[in-house]
Amino acid sequence: MKDPDTDQLEYIGEYYYQDSVILVVKGFFTEFVKIQTIFTTIDFSKNKFQGEIPRLIGKLKSLKGLNFSHNNLIGSIPSSFGNLSNLEWLDLSSNELVGEIPQQLTYMISLSALNLLRNRLVGPVPCGKQFDTFDNNSYSENLGLCGFPLSKMCGNNNEPQQSPSPNIQEEGGWKEMHGFEWKIILMGYGCGVVIEISMGYIVLSDKDWL
Repeated sequence: MKDPDTDQLEYIGEYYYQDSVILVVKGFFTEFVKIQTIFTTIDFSKNKFQGEIPRLIGKLKSLKGLNFSHNNLIGSIPSSFGNLSNLEWLDLSSNELVGEIPQQLTYMISLSALNLLRNRLVGPVPCGKQFDTFDNNSYSENLGLCGFPLSKMCGNNNEPQQSPSPNIQEEGGWKEMHGFEWKIILMGYGCGVVIEISMGYIVLSDKDWL
């Protein structure tokens, strides 16, 4: 599993016995009647394994598939998984994994199926290469995750920002604007009173003259 290079196409038990196996490949049960020696996978799904994922798995560069789903695994996803350049599917769903998804996982250039649902992962979803092709189903039920392709944005971008109105940009500006408006209103009221008094004086004066 450490050496991905081979010059010969051979099958397990080609000369002595015939073996077959059923594996979960990219989410589907697949039966392999004949198993190639270069077809290297690890399927430890639906057991009762506990503890953290061994980081030395990152040295198994010939791995085509890795399935640790439906266990009780804790800790974070090892960043050493980024060395698995031949890995085509990775299933770590239904565990208790925490922390962020390592950015190093974007180095897995052969990865075509990813399942991380039902964990406790947090932080932004890595961007770039294969990770740009995965949809929301790869990350479901990780309430702490954010960023594309999820609808939850990271940081302070959860709510759309709106440009503030000119008269409420700052508290001081708001007070000044409204103070100015009240001055205009008072000035108008005062002018109205003066005009009314003047008109009344003219009317009385006209009556006396008559």
